[in-house]
Amino acid sequence: MRHYATAAEWEAFVTTHSDIEYLDAVVIDLCGNAIGKRMPAGQVGKMLARGTPVCAAMQLVDVMGNTADPLGYGFSDGDPDGLARPLAGTFAPIPWSGGRGAQVLCEMADAVTGEAFWYEPRRILAGIAAQIAGLGLTPVLALELEFYLIDPQRDPSGAPLPAASPRNGRREGQGQVLSLAKLDEYQPVLDAIQSAAKAQGIPVTTMISEYGAGQFEINLSHGSDPLAAADHAALLRRVVIGAARAAGFDATFMSKPFPGQTGSGLHLHLSLKDAQGNIFDPARPDGDARLRQAIAGLQATMPEAMAIFAPNLNVYRRFEPDVFTPVTRDWADNNRSVAFRLPVAADGASRRFEHRISGAEANPYLVTAAVLAGVHHGLSQGLGGTEPALGNAGAAVDETLPLTLWDALAAWRAATILPAYFGKDYIEMYAAVKQAEFDAFMATISAQEFGWYL
Repeated sequence: MRHYATAAEWEAFVTTHSDIEYLDAVVIDLCGNAIGKRMPAGQVGKMLARGTPVCAAMQLVDVMGNTADPLGYGFSDGDPDGLARPLAGTFAPIPWSGGRGAQVLCEMADAVTGEAFWYEPRRILAGIAAQIAGLGLTPVLALELEFYLIDPQRDPSGAPLPAASPRNGRREGQGQVLSLAKLDEYQPVLDAIQSAAKAQGIPVTTMISEYGAGQFEINLSHGSDPLAAADHAALLRRVVIGAARAAGFDATFMSKPFPGQTGSGLHLHLSLKDAQGNIFDPARPDGDARLRQAIAGLQATMPEAMAIFAPNLNVYRRFEPDVFTPVTRDWADNNRSVAFRLPVAADGASRRFEHRISGAEANPYLVTAAVLAGVHHGLSQGLGGTEPALGNAGAAVDETLPLTLWDALAAWRAATILPAYFGKDYIEMYAAVKQAEFDAFMATISAQEFGWYL
């Protein structure tokens, strides 16, 4: 867990960023969205003393900001304030603000005790990371995000419009996977995103053109702090959206914004090291066995965790056969049709797996927590894994997987493994929030319903 920011840290920051007029206190909520409050630079000192008041239930709201009063938090307790406490080392400029704005990542804490709320996504991840540390292991991980650049305008139905090329003004019709020409074409906005990420200390490495029209992927560098890795992914989404808008585009991490186009995912790469190095290294006598144990744990927890990996109705549109989105629990070397892929370049001491299930809008803290929980379960129980898949593992859907939101929420509520990691109360709380969001969505009659059934 990080320490909190100090007045000396803020003073050093504004010394090198003398034009700052305001600070955004950023909190990441249950849905993975960046929320918070904006304050004049002159009021920051007061916040640093103890934190700034923010509604305590804001980390328990649905994607529209509505509260379901889960476990009595929201209405039943009188909707009290908590404190957003700024984390050390997270002051950063907001490049798309014209030099006027800065931000700091905050953790939500109890206004009386000053302790982080038990349901804070960072606290959930920290608890599970501690269980991994209890095995004498350190995660080495990185997340990567896919997203679409889209037109700031919408069509008459509210659907997104493909981005218009900054070179010729024509709308994108289809993707050009790994196209360097496409990177050149969108270089102004992609450069702005990379520059903003660098200014905020977000360790972006490579960027590629993806399968969809106007779709790109950004990779982050590996590190040994799970909280920092999730911080980087959460803040990268804010960077992409902010920098894209400043460049005249919009950006979306919605998993499936365009029918017929490939979906966007959040992939997590993970290895584990002990005093001797990477425990998955095949040169070690137990390297293969421990890799299989970790993957077996992920296979066992995958159904229970689908509500985390795929947190809304739209994400489930990704899960189709033959589109390189996992529809089984398989694993394999160098095979994109599986849920758990061993990248071809990650051999020997760098051997790792890529967790390919999550939608791009999933909460990075909760995704990382669920992956670490599955790995811990497999290693601590000494589970035996399946044999690696051969060929196309995505030709047919595994019918035992909950690949609808309602089935995923049912599997989450009925979980027998994950409560030991997330806690029974968090299982109930998360389910209540997402169920209320789903119910509210279903209460609206769509235009298609009128067209089909009226």
